[in-house]
Amino acid sequence: MKLIFDKKIPLPEKVLMKKCGYNRILDSKSDQISYVRVFGRTHYPRFHCYVDISNNHFQINLHLDQKAPSYGTGTAHSGEYDGEVVEKEGARIKSYVDSILGIKDVHEKVEDKIDYSLMDFG
Repeated sequence: MKLIFDKKIPLPEKVLMKKCGYNRILDSKSDQISYVRVFGRTHYPRFHCYVDISNNHFQINLHLDQKAPSYGTGTAHSGEYDGEVVEKEGARIKSYVDSILGIKDVHEKVEDKIDYSLMDFG
C-alpha cells in the first residue's frame, strides 16, 4: 500500500516514523533503511515500510510481513500489500501524519486496534 502525501515531510524521517510507532532497521546486505512495527516479542508478523522523499512530497510504502523471507527455492518475500489489516494500518498512519501536516482535525481518530484473527501466525 502506498501512502502519498503532497507536502514536504514535516519531521526528519526517523522521528516521523518513530512517532507512528515504527523502529528503524538497516538491511546489512543492501544498506537500505526501512521501518518496522512488530506485534509482540517475535520479529514476525510485522508491518514493514519504506519512506521515499522528494522535494515537494513524500511516500510511505507499507506492507505486512507474515513471516521471514526465504531465499531458497520458495518465495523470497511473503509481504501483503493490501487487505483489511494493511488498510487499517495505512489509515492509522495517514491519520497521524495528516494531523501533523494540519490536514485533519487532531481530534479525529482512526480505530487503532488490529484484528489479529486476520493474520496467519503459522
